[in-house]
Amino acid sequence: MKILVTGFDPFGGEPVNPAIESVKRLPDTIEGAEIVKLEIPTVVYKSLNKIEEKIKEVDPDVIVSVGQAGGRPDITVERVGINVDDCRIPDNEGNQPVDEPVFADGPDAYFSALPIKAMVKAVNDAGIPASVSDTAGTFICNHVLYGVRYLCEHKYPGKKSGFIHIPFMTSQAVGKKGTPSMSLDEIVKGLTAAIGAIVKEETK
Repeated sequence: MKILVTGFDPFGGEPVNPAIESVKRLPDTIEGAEIVKLEIPTVVYKSLNKIEEKIKEVDPDVIVSVGQAGGRPDITVERVGINVDDCRIPDNEGNQPVDEPVFADGPDAYFSALPIKAMVKAVNDAGIPASVSDTAGTFICNHVLYGVRYLCEHKYPGKKSGFIHIPFMTSQAVGKKGTPSMSLDEIVKGLTAAIGAIVKEETK
């Protein structure tokens, strides 16, 4: 099995993004599955284009995208992506779509194709807080969650995809009193457990 794991570059004025920092630190194999790592831009459509280029190149069985959700206290496995781009801030190239569809011919929503509850259980069993999330927001994380599912449904049948949000890493919480954070080591441990659960469910 081959799993493509993507992580965003820094955005919103943050000097780092724990998404790509944690993805870079993942093992090269998890439960026997080959892990392919990819940095993507926090930019509408360019993010999806880069993922699709990698899908064509490496032909993964599963695509897992990872994004930062500053303010959340735990690792959250997303249940659903919705067909709307409604960006509260500009992306990294100044785009700020408001109430626009991700794909005009797409359905209102796509559910994750990943075993979200098994993933949450695996992360919790590893000693890391995790839960299912029912909203991926309307910024680039949701754009990618929905957009990759759209690509899988329309162009790459049989491939599965989904999205995991992670908290700020510890250094980002400096100066943000009361803001939850998690160490990068814990984030990597949690993601490794979540991906391991995907492999185990797929190979039952």
